[in-house]
Amino acid sequence: QLQLVESGGGLVQPGGSLRLSCTAPGIPLDNYAIAWFRQAPGKDREGVSCITYRNGQTYYADSVKGRFTIFRDTAKDTVHLQMNNLELEDTAVYYCGAAPYTCNRKGWWSPYAFAYWGQGTQITVSS
Repeated sequence: QLQLVESGGGLVQPGGSLRLSCTAPGIPLDNYAIAWFRQAPGKDREGVSCITYRNGQTYYADSVKGRFTIFRDTAKDTVHLQMNNLELEDTAVYYCGAAPYTCNRKGWWSPYAFAYWGQGTQITVSS
């Protein structure tokens, strides 16, 4: 059973930056696609970004393109989400999810494509 652990959430002012991390202790991520989702109160869980760990191919939601970067640290078997120029609308609980092998180009943004989830980490953007 793949267990994901997120870290790096917190409170930040608009325009600030945070970096989230996702790892699966004891399990290499080579055969997984890792994605970040977020869920704000009263809203559905939405896909933010996805990376196919084996080859580094990435996808982003339009709302975060140019501000967020997903990347893998193969030495530490960790996936990071670097979030810059944060906006009030980025406030949400952020989850990392894992699916077998690759990000689905036609549907990576759907939470139903991901069977494994972390516990979530809160990001609050506030002045």
